[in-house]
Amino acid sequence: MQTIDDIKADFELLDDWEDRYRYLIELGRQLPPMPDGSQTDASKVPGCVSQVWLSSEMEANEPPRIVFHGDSDAHIVKGLVAITLALYSGRTPDEILRTDAEATFAELGLREHLTPQRSNGLRSMVKRIRSDAEKADVP
Repeated sequence: MQTIDDIKADFELLDDWEDRYRYLIELGRQLPPMPDGSQTDASKVPGCVSQVWLSSEMEANEPPRIVFHGDSDAHIVKGLVAITLALYSGRTPDEILRTDAEATFAELGLREHLTPQRSNGLRSMVKRIRSDAEKADVP
């Protein structure tokens, strides 16, 4: 999976939003599948027009890090899931809570090129991830 810095660099190279949409779809295709049985009602993200699932697990690293898995039934949204996971997955709960997703999405130009429904869905994904980080039992 690509890092958020790789994604930002690739977005800078793509001038046309049609090319950026194609890139978003490609990012979604590269998204690793969610673990078996993790697409449940509990992992479904409310507030998304498309179906979106997010799950998380705490890795026993030092410091502990949260790894997120995600999927969607819509191609562009699946690409947005990939960007969101590149931004947050593998980080500590504190890093997650300090990360400004809105600033990153604005830097990528997503705010002005997504429908209001997709923007709301993106915010719902970030809210779920932040909630998981807040609930993380880290000493």
